[in-house]
Amino acid sequence: MMPIDTSAAAFMAGIVTSIHCVGMCGPLSCSWAVSRDGSFMRNTALYHTGRLTAYGLVGTIAGAIGIMPLSFFQHGAGIVLPWLLVLAFAIVGMGLDAWLPKPKFLSSGLRRIQTAAFKLNSSLRAAILGLATPLLPCGPLYMMFALAMANGSASRGAEFALSFGLGTLPLLFLAQTQLHWLGGRLQPATMRKLQRGLALVTAVILAWRLRDTLDFNSDAVPSCCHALN
Repeated sequence: MMPIDTSAAAFMAGIVTSIHCVGMCGPLSCSWAVSRDGSFMRNTALYHTGRLTAYGLVGTIAGAIGIMPLSFFQHGAGIVLPWLLVLAFAIVGMGLDAWLPKPKFLSSGLRRIQTAAFKLNSSLRAAILGLATPLLPCGPLYMMFALAMANGSASRGAEFALSFGLGTLPLLFLAQTQLHWLGGRLQPATMRKLQRGLALVTAVILAWRLRDTLDFNSDAVPSCCHALN
């Protein structure tokens, strides 16, 4: 197995989360596309550009906030974040992400933005709803934004969040262009099982790669930290 750095793990987390999005939140992520005229692909690009921009901004803020707490750890983000990612994948794999808190004020804010956006032209609507994606009532999404704080800097927090966002892109794009086809072949329960299985496998792989970091008396910790960062 190749070494897995935190950006690669965040990208994988995006893939895992997008499986849930396709099965459970596909219609919500497609709510901006009320018509499929010649501008559909342009508006799709605007939506995802807005979404990735929002992820990067949230990651930047989260990474900046997390600088001070990480200063109390000897090895900083290099050792803390990878194990937090293992925990995050394990939570999703065991289905515990359904219990993650989803602040109601964020969801209500999203509904107001959606209502206002549907009064605008399709391109502006797509971009605005993409920017509002961090307000979606999604436990794994909030969990990944929280983990961005463990990166130890604003730039690494942005990189982490963007990697996560890029991981969600392939399946979300497929859902937006082929939602009816997918809905007839992959039921939400099937997608959920696939998501959990993939998350558990990823958690095991990450834990295996990080096993040497549990020996804090050896020289393996610094070398592993360098490899992960």
